[in-house]
Formats: sequence, structure tokens, C-alpha cells
Amino acid sequence: MKPIRCLLVDDEPPAIELLERYVRMIDQLEVVGTSHSAVKAFDMVREQPIDLIFLDIRMPVLNGIDFIKTLKNPPSIILTTAYREYAIDGYDLDIIDYLLKPIAFDRFLKAVDRYRDRTATKVIEKAPDLEESNEFILCNVNRTKHKVWLKDILYIESLKDYVRFHTTKSRLVVKGNLGSFMKQLPTAQFVRIHRSYAVALAYVSAHNQSEVLVEGIRLPIGKSYRDGLLRLISI
Repeated sequence: MKPIRCLLVDDEPPAIELLERYVRMIDQLEVVGTSHSAVKAFDMVREQPIDLIFLDIRMPVLNGIDFIKTLKNPPSIILTTAYREYAIDGYDLDIIDYLLKPIAFDRFLKAVDRYRDRTATKVIEKAPDLEESNEFILCNVNRTKHKVWLKDILYIESLKDYVRFHTTKSRLVVKGNLGSFMKQLPTAQFVRIHRSYAVALAYVSAHNQSEVLVEGIRLPIGKSYRDGLLRLISI
């Protein structure tokens, strides 16, 4: 079984030591680096493949939330912090889980299982459920393959363990998560605007700082996605 390559980032040495001890208790996990600084961790992510980051939020110079926003294609992330109020910000960034310090081993294990479930779903989506093309994706729904043309997609909506494709012709619900589908769609045509929504740029008829208009439907813009969306719309 392929090891899960972990990076541990926390400015407190005891916190790093605890995470290392927990990681050693799970055969599949492997620590490939530790850092007491998000700035140093930024370079480590660029220098080697990382599958999963255990990331503290409150750190000097660059905090964990801002660190995530600097990463173009971030690995999976589990946030660790003593401050519960950051949970909403973390989930808006599509993290795997949020661990509140002091971290109990059973809670740590649950977070790792969530990571495994998420990555297992991605593998399934890339195999029989989704087949890529330059012009369409083929979705397997109830053992029936449905061709969804990219030019017809208005927006995509997250439904927890499923996503709903809203197209010019119909709506289609497919098992999977929005993050995985976004990795398979052309970045020049589709952009994520919220943890629950992604839109086809061609169908965005109006926008402001908080929402976009797609074929008469108003969709919210998440604050962590706003800059990226406005940058693409202005091109």
C-alpha cells in the first residue's frame, strides 16, 4: 500500500512531537518533513511531493489560513489549533478536517480516515464513473452513462457526497465531491466561487463582491475564492 506522505507544521515543538507519535502508530502514514514555520513549509511543499499536511493556524509571520491561500494546488490539509473560532474559515478552504488541541488519538484517527475516504472517492471518480474528453465528461449514474457537454454546463453544486450539474438542458446528480470534479475541468472555463459552487465563466452575466449571476440564478461568492474569480473575470 502506498504510504501517505505527511508534513507537520506547528510553531510549538511539543505539538510536532505529539503528531509524530500519532503518525508512527499508523503504518500507512509517513512523516517526510516537519516545520515550525509556515514560510519554511511553503518551500518544503514545492520541493517534494506531499499528500497530507497537519497544519497549525496561529503561527508568527504567516498563519495557517493565509499559508493555504498561497498554495496554487495545495495537498490535502487537516488543521490543528487550540482556537475553535477558526473552524468556519478552515472549512471554507475545503480542508479534510479540523482538530482542536489537545488532540486525542481517536480524533486524530478519525481525521485520517476522512482523508482516506476522500482520496478513495477521487480514485473511483477517475476510473469508471468519469471518463474525460476535451469536449465532454461521461458520468455514470445508476449504471447508465450520461454524456455532459462542457459547453452546456452552467454551474456545479456540491451536495455533500454528491454534486449536481446544472446545464442548459437538464440537471444531473453524480456521486463525488466538487474538488475532484474541478481538477478534471478546464481551468480557463470553470472556476470555483464557493465551497458549494463552481461556475462556467462563459455564463456569468453579472457579478459583484458577494455573488454572481448565472442565467438568472444568483450564486454566493466565498471570501477565500473572491480574488481568484475576479481576476479571471477581468481577463
